[in-house]
Amino acid sequence: MLGSRVRAHRNRGRGGLTAMTAVALGGALVLAGCGGGGDKKSSDKSKVEVFSWWTGPGEADGLAAMKADFEKNNPGTTFENAAIAGGSGTQAKAVLASRLQNRKPPDSFQGHAGAELLDYVKAGQIEPLNSFYDENGMTKVYPKQLLDQISYQGKIYSVPVNIHRSNMLWYSPSVLKEAGIAGPPKTVAEFIADLKLVQAKTKKVPLSLGAQWTADHLLESVLLGDLGTDGYNALWKPGADWSGPQMTKALNDYTEIVKYTSVEAASTDWQGASKAVVDGKAAFNIMGDWAYGYFIGNAPNGLGKKLGTDFNYAPSPGTDGTYLWLSDSFTLPKGAPHRAGALAWLKEAGSKQGQDLFNPKKGSVPARTDADKSLYTGYLAYAFQQWNNPSTKLAGSMWHGVVANNKWHTDIDTAVGLFLQSKDASKLQKALADAAKNDAQ
Repeated sequence: MLGSRVRAHRNRGRGGLTAMTAVALGGALVLAGCGGGGDKKSSDKSKVEVFSWWTGPGEADGLAAMKADFEKNNPGTTFENAAIAGGSGTQAKAVLASRLQNRKPPDSFQGHAGAELLDYVKAGQIEPLNSFYDENGMTKVYPKQLLDQISYQGKIYSVPVNIHRSNMLWYSPSVLKEAGIAGPPKTVAEFIADLKLVQAKTKKVPLSLGAQWTADHLLESVLLGDLGTDGYNALWKPGADWSGPQMTKALNDYTEIVKYTSVEAASTDWQGASKAVVDGKAAFNIMGDWAYGYFIGNAPNGLGKKLGTDFNYAPSPGTDGTYLWLSDSFTLPKGAPHRAGALAWLKEAGSKQGQDLFNPKKGSVPARTDADKSLYTGYLAYAFQQWNNPSTKLAGSMWHGVVANNKWHTDIDTAVGLFLQSKDASKLQKALADAAKNDAQ
């Protein structure tokens, strides 16, 4: 799988999507229909409809900054923000699938770079962008290894705006102090012990969760923490062993960790779960680094909190030295009603100016290599250094589209949903093993 073959920063993406064809395409859930529509309106730049799920704090501010820059650079082009709320795109993807099936694509839509886009590629619903990259000099400013990872059979299908890290532990210094915990846990075993301490010594929530997808997100960090980088990456290869004793231990640890999560987990999205930490109501939250933009951003979309006082961060337990990565990117659908407008938007999304406007607010680092490093402070300075450190190991996020095709992704989510009702680790393991066997072909 994409990302699973990568071991070190300078090695990432070796083989790209071509190397993972047998895994990702074999089990892909192909969206019905095709883009259609041709290029009759290829010169229409009067409007651009940009479809995303960037509605939350931090990301909405970042999108607004890019929109303003786009409108400045493209006078006379109307920008239509077609964002649909829902963490990790859970609602947006369903709406998008319906639109593509009915041959009513937006001009450009957001997708996670990696295996998530293969369904659209195989269905003929998005255009390759190699000539666009060449015309705009982008092949020189994007890391080759990243371009390899977003390519299929030598063709590039999206424009990455950013790089996120999934495996981040956010914690409340005040709650840890109240519980007598000196610092963030470094291993999964220490994490479980700390959760127990918080429950025993405080009235605070040990670990906050949000909507169900945040439990999937938690799962991938626990697997990485217990299995290690090589063990985690091996899960996404053909013939991977999801039934062995190491996986059993990891899922037993996951089951124990879930015991200490917030009761209201099913009724709130990631923002509410993360906010509980900076408000001193919860000790820990494992969430991607987009939470940082939410924490430090100004009202009304941000919380205006201070790093080191209201919250702090560390790699999720057991994962120090590994970047569990994902990337938001934009595509060019076949049959885009305003193709010229779409290309103008992709130019903005791939530009140095656009990425430097967006990422500090979103809480991510740029995909380009020529970013203004001075803009990335606090946590983002750390993330910038980690991403560009050749000794950092890489693992692709399962939940955020890098290593699991959409069918596999859905089956994992179903297994986690049933587990949250039963809390039966053995049934979860069997369901995950079945999903790997059925979908990783």
